[in-house]
Amino acid sequence: MKVLELLDELEEIVDTSSSFPLTGKILVDAEDILEVVRDIRRELPDEMQQAQWITNERQRIMDKAKQEYEEILRDAKKQAESLIESDDITVKAKKRAEEIMQMAAANARNLKMNTFDYIDSLLYNFQDKMDQLNATYFNDMFNNLQKTFEQVNGTLAENREEIKELIYKTQEEEL
Repeated sequence: MKVLELLDELEEIVDTSSSFPLTGKILVDAEDILEVVRDIRRELPDEMQQAQWITNERQRIMDKAKQEYEEILRDAKKQAESLIESDDITVKAKKRAEEIMQMAAANARNLKMNTFDYIDSLLYNFQDKMDQLNATYFNDMFNNLQKTFEQVNGTLAENREEIKELIYKTQEEEL
C-alpha cells in the first residue's frame, strides 16, 4: 500500500536529518515533510472521509426531523384555531386538534426512530469497516494510527449511545 511507503519515506527523512547535539532535536525541510503528508492524505481510504460526512448527515437529518415536527405542530394549531367558531365546533375542534397533535407526535416519533435506525446502521457499518481497516493495515506497525482508529470508534460508539439514548427517550415519550 502506498501509505506504508510514504510513512517509510517520512521515517527516512527523520533518520537522515541533521541533529542538534545534546537536544534530541533535528532539522528537517518542512516542504519535504508537508509533501509526504499531502501524499498520505491523498492515499487514505475513502472511509476516513465518510466519517465526517456521516456526522454532518446525522445533524442534517436531526435538524430536518425537528423542523418537520415543528411544522406539523404549527399546522395542527392553525387548524384547531380556525375551527373555533361556536361551542359545538369548539368541542369538535379541540378533539380534532388533540388527534392531530397525537398524529403529529406519532409521525415525528416515527421519523425520529427511522432516522436513529438509519444513523445507527451507517455508524455500525462504518465502525465495522474501520475495524477491518485497522486489522488489515495498521494493527502491528503503527501504534499512532491505531490510536486514531480507536478514537474514531470511540466517537462512533458515543454517537450510537446518544442515538440509543434518544431512542429510549422517544419511546418514553409514548408512555
